[in-house]
Order: sequence, then C-alpha cells, then structure tokens
Amino acid sequence: MAGVPQEYTLTSTTTAAKGSESRKAQPDHLGHVIFITAAAAMGGFLFGYDSSVINGAVEGIRHKYDIGSAALAQVIAIALIGCAIGAATAGRVADRIGRIRVMQISAALFTVSAVGSAVPFALWDLALWRVLGGIAIGMASVIGPAYIAEVSPPAYRGRLGSFQQAAIVVGIAVSQLVNWGILNAAGGDQRGHLLGIEAWQLMLGVMVVPAVLYGLLSFAIPESPRFLISVGKLDKAKTVLAEVEGKGTDLDARVAEIEHAMHNEQKSTFKDLLGGRFGLLPIVWIGIGLSVFQQFVGINVAFYYSSTLWQSVGINPESSFFYSFTTSIINIVGTVIAMVLVDRIGRKPLALVGSVGMAVSLALEAWAFASKSADGTLPTGQGTVALIAAHAFVLFFALSWGVVVWVFLGEMFPNRIRAAALGVAASAQWIANWAITASFPSLADWNLSGAYIIYAVFAVLSIPFVMKFVKETKGKALEEMG
Repeated sequence: MAGVPQEYTLTSTTTAAKGSESRKAQPDHLGHVIFITAAAAMGGFLFGYDSSVINGAVEGIRHKYDIGSAALAQVIAIALIGCAIGAATAGRVADRIGRIRVMQISAALFTVSAVGSAVPFALWDLALWRVLGGIAIGMASVIGPAYIAEVSPPAYRGRLGSFQQAAIVVGIAVSQLVNWGILNAAGGDQRGHLLGIEAWQLMLGVMVVPAVLYGLLSFAIPESPRFLISVGKLDKAKTVLAEVEGKGTDLDARVAEIEHAMHNEQKSTFKDLLGGRFGLLPIVWIGIGLSVFQQFVGINVAFYYSSTLWQSVGINPESSFFYSFTTSIINIVGTVIAMVLVDRIGRKPLALVGSVGMAVSLALEAWAFASKSADGTLPTGQGTVALIAAHAFVLFFALSWGVVVWVFLGEMFPNRIRAAALGVAASAQWIANWAITASFPSLADWNLSGAYIIYAVFAVLSIPFVMKFVKETKGKALEEMG
C-alpha cells in the first residue's frame, strides 16, 4: 500500500513558474501552512486506517456469518472497487465544487461507512458499507496530495507533500494498535462483546472518531487558491496566497502565474497513450508493470490478512494482533528510510535492493510455512524464521517499492501524456491489489507455502524488469522525459 503521487490528482498541480521555486514562505506563516497540510493529510491517515483496520475483523466476520474463504475474500476485497470509483471521480468533482467540499464528502462517507460496518444487519450490507468506505479512500487518495500541492509554498512543496505518505503509514499503524487494544479488552476473543457489540464490529466502528475529526478540520482550512482562481474568485485566492506564502508575496503576479499555467495546460486523454506495438506506448506498459509488480509481491496480504495468517499457523489472537502492529511500525521505518534515500542514491537502486530483499524474505516465509503441521502449527524454529522474514519483507517493500513506484510514475512519463498515463497505471494498481486481496484466502486454503512461492517469484521477476526497462529519473527535469 502506497500513497498517490502529486501529479495524479486533478488536471495538474504544478502552477508556479520556475522563478517562483526560489520563494519561501514567511516564517510567521509556515506554522499555519503546516497546520493546513496536516489537516488535509488526515485524509491520508484515514486512507491507511480504513484500508488496514479490516485486518482485525477478518476472523470475526468469517465466524459471525459462517462463510468460506472465497466469500470472505470478496467482502474484504470489495472495498477496492469503491477505491477505484472514488479515485476516478474525485478530480472532476473537485474541479466543479472545490477541494474542501470533496474532503467533506469523503469524511462523511468514512463516517457512514464506520457506523454501518459496526452494526451491519447482514453480510450484504457489510459489503455495501465497505464499498462506501472504499469510495472515501479513493477520494482521499486523490484530493489530499492535490490540495497539499496547491497550497504549499514552492520552496516547501516536496517536504509538505510527504505528509500524505507519512499519514497513510501512521494510519495503518494506529489501526493495528487500536485493534490490538480492543482485542485485549475483549479477553482475546474477536467475537467478545464490548459496548453492546462484538469486538470486530467495534474495531470497524472506531474509525468514526478520526473521520469526524477530518470533517471538522476541513471547515478550518481555506479553499485551494487554484480552484478559487478557476471560478473567478480572485480576491479570495489572493487572501489564501497571502496566508500561505506571506504578505510580502506579489499577489497579482502569483495569480497571473497560476492563470497562465492553467491556460497552457494540456489535458491528456487515453487516445494519447496509443501507438505502441501492443496497443499502448512502451512507457505506459512500463508504468503498468511497475504498478502490477508492486502489488503482486503480496504486500497487502500483510496489511489485510496478517492476523488471520498468524492464527492459521498456531499463534494466539493477542500475539497475532501484536505482530500486525509491529509490522506496521516496520512499515513506517521503511517509508522514512525511502524518503531519506530516494533523492540521494536514486530510484532504480532502491527498487533493486527492495526486490532482492523481498525475494529472499518471501522465499524464507514459503520455506517456513511448508513445515505447517496437521494441527496448523509451525515448529519453533520455522515459526521464528517466518516472523522475522515477514517483518523483513515489509521493511524491504517500504524502503523501496512502496515509495519509489509512485516517484517513478510521477516522473517517468512525458508531460503531454502524464495525467492520462498516471490514471492508467493507478487503475492497474487497484486491479492488481484486488486480485491479490481476493485470491489470498483461497490460495492459503490450497497451500500457504505455495502462495508465498508465487509472491517470491514475482519479486524475483521484478529484478530483470527494473534492470531492462526502467530508466533512472533522479535529477532529471520533467521536461526531459520523452
């Protein structure tokens, strides 16, 4: 699971001329800008939280509704359909009604989804609430980076833009910590009762707290100056620009820059991507390949099913939930490492290091799970290897493919096709995510070790793919991509 690049947002978020890159926000305004950015990044927090909170509810749902692995997988994966819908529509809606209104719609959907998921009447409406939550995730994945890019002073845009990705991984970690706390309060029983409902229902319902907070914060931050200019509200746009860039800014010049950039933007379409031997341009296929490999190594198994996975090999529920939490902490550490190194050593070396590390870790997990006994437990040695390898896998993913794929996708396409190509690559990622999420329970029933062999094979195949087809983009201007 990863964030969305700033370029995959609305029509385009790069509005300032090159000369504006050297301007800096006034010190007395930077704190206000950080508050605005953090408030918008709450959407990223909910993105991570809602995506992974289901991890704690999987076994509770299975036993509550007495369903098999195939049906269970569809309930878990169906949210991804909503994600695709939300991501596909958020940009156009935001261009019509504004970025803040889309945040508020997203917050409302998160809230309704949390309440509905906590008190479902049956399996079908639980699936419906999951879809609504997915739509909110998709919207948040687009509107957060777009808004942050549009309100950030040019000199701070990169650092403030990283708030979204940081919020996502923190949201994942907090969801696992909350799940662990609720499980312990319920005496280790996912169907134990707390506050009149079962523990797994409370896990899904707690998300109402950050969802309401997100909605409240959206009323405390200004509309994007870019949107205000697009609808002719120039005075309001100047007020916001003064807030985020300082009163010393030449507001008339900034508005003119933004208007000029908007006027000269070229809206790419799917037709612009056609023309290669296999239908699409080669660079588009490379982008799709990066997206698919990022998901086919099985990373979201760690975020959606890890508690179930550890319980399936004999680890008690409390420990399995704790390991899900520690894995999410490792995810944060790896993401920070990637953010520090991606501009220092380059995107391609990080991707290759990550691929090798993931391949070894997944192979070790496959070896360990092959020792699963008839009663569903692992020998002590293999159990230790499996736990260490699982954490190593998440670390290597987070410090490489979790971040660099989005960096690549934001940089590798020529300007004339960037928006459309990013849309196609992102769609491929949602589809691949769905395929892995929907297939894992049945694969695990068939052969848990075999499932991890498949993921390890994709990690190995990603190495020659990166070496042969992916070009380094470090230090290159976007205009150089041809």
